[in-house]
Amino acid sequence: MRSPEKLSKFVMDTRFNRFITALIIFNAVLIGLETFPTIYQQYHTYFVVIDLIILAIFTLEVVLKIMVLKKSFFTNGWNIFDFVIVLGSLILYSTPFVSVLRIFRVLRVFRTITTIPTLRRIVAALFMAVPTISSVLLIMTIIFYVYAILGTSFYGDISPEYFGDIFLSFVTLFQIFTLESWASGIFRPIFAEEPWSWLYFLSFIVIATFIMINLIVGEIVNNAQKITDDFEEETDEIKEDTSEIKELRKEIREIKEMLQK
Repeated sequence: MRSPEKLSKFVMDTRFNRFITALIIFNAVLIGLETFPTIYQQYHTYFVVIDLIILAIFTLEVVLKIMVLKKSFFTNGWNIFDFVIVLGSLILYSTPFVSVLRIFRVLRVFRTITTIPTLRRIVAALFMAVPTISSVLLIMTIIFYVYAILGTSFYGDISPEYFGDIFLSFVTLFQIFTLESWASGIFRPIFAEEPWSWLYFLSFIVIATFIMINLIVGEIVNNAQKITDDFEEETDEIKEDTSEIKELRKEIREIKEMLQK
């Protein structure tokens, strides 16, 4: 077997990818430990050395992949993402731009997505849902705007700290949208003075929180299912091609044996 073939087999091997994935997770844990001042100050030298080793391995991985895939390496968005993160880390390592370097170091954690196929499919499904999500967000903006005007008109005098103007109403509606302390802090004082206010609050929660969010989640789930089905079809085709190749090899072997006789 020629050297390029050996290199390609090594880089594309499942064990190599698992090693890189484990290294990414270890790197993520290391970055998390650095947020504890006592631990970081005590083991500062070890953190720096280990980080340099990890960066060197990531650099070697990218270089090997470029050597194997050549120009096709840059046709894959995930490979470009890996390349930018590693290159940015190398360029900024000895520069005064510490804050930017920290961003690149944290972004290494996202490389987990590039090494795990199931995570890549989920992210792909999320990007496929962007057009639908944009439409849903536009509808939600309209709903927020209408309810902000209604809230300011109806409850501006009762609760000026929450509905004093349209901007305060937007902030209040966003808090209600997240269901964070909306009942005790916002709803009940208004409900005590305006009994029909429950209709305003509950209708907003049902429309904005339940229906709109479920539309987004449903679209992402549908896209994820579509990607999974396409992946399974491709896998089945590869299996069929592999079985045909095996049969052809078997036939060629039999013909060789017959000719040798």
